[in-house]
Amino acid sequence: MTLPAWNDPKLKAGTMVRGALWLLQVVGEGKTFNKEQVRNAFPGISQADRRIRDLRDYGWVLLTSSDDATLAAEDQRFVKAGAPVWDPVARRAAAPDKTVSNKGKQAVMARDDYMCTICGISGGESYLDDSNQTAVLSVTRRQTILPDGRERVLLTTECKRCRAGGDGQAARADEALAEIHALDSGERRRLLRWIERGRRGSTPLDRAWNAYRRLPADARDEVRTALQD
Repeated sequence: MTLPAWNDPKLKAGTMVRGALWLLQVVGEGKTFNKEQVRNAFPGISQADRRIRDLRDYGWVLLTSSDDATLAAEDQRFVKAGAPVWDPVARRAAAPDKTVSNKGKQAVMARDDYMCTICGISGGESYLDDSNQTAVLSVTRRQTILPDGRERVLLTTECKRCRAGGDGQAARADEALAEIHALDSGERRRLLRWIERGRRGSTPLDRAWNAYRRLPADARDEVRTALQD
C-alpha cells in the first residue's frame, strides 16, 4: 500500500497523522529527531510535538532522554511504528480506551508486582546489559489469543524497552497451554507449583549464579580469583 505524502497539501489529516507519516518518510525507524525539526516541519502549528507524542497511544514507540540516557534532552528516538493512523478504520480500532483510570492502571501494576511481565524488571531499575537505561513501566494493551481461540485485548505491565522490542504479534495463551500439556507429569507438577507460588522455583546453583551476577564487575573478578585459589 502506497502511503500518502506527509506534506501533501491535499491530504486532509491532522498533525498527529501527518507527524506519523513524517516520522516514516523523513526520520526513519531507529533514527533521532528534535523539537526544532518538528517546528520546521510543521511551522505555525502549536504543540506539534505533543501531537506526535500522542502516537504512543497507538502503539508507536518514541523514546526521550528520560527513557534512554544516551539521548540529549531535546532529542527523541523513533523506535517503531504502531497502528497506521492515516487509515481511519485502523485508527479507530487502535484508539486508546480512555476509560482506564489511573486507579485502574495502578491496580494492573500492583497485580503484576510492579514488574515488566516480559523481562521481569522493576520500575526505575537499571538494565543489567545497559546501565544507561532505567526501566519505565506502563500499562499497555496486548492482543491475546485465549486457550479456546477467543481473541481479547488485555491490560498488562510492560517496560518501554520490551514494548519497543516487541514484534507486534498477539500473546498466545493457546500455544502456552499446548507447551504445558507436552510436559511429562513430573515437569507439569513442578510448573503448577511455580504457578501457585507466582514465581519460578530455583536450585542452589540458580541462587548462587544470581548472587554472583548481581555483584559489581570488580567484585565478580575477586570472586573468580578466590575460586581459582
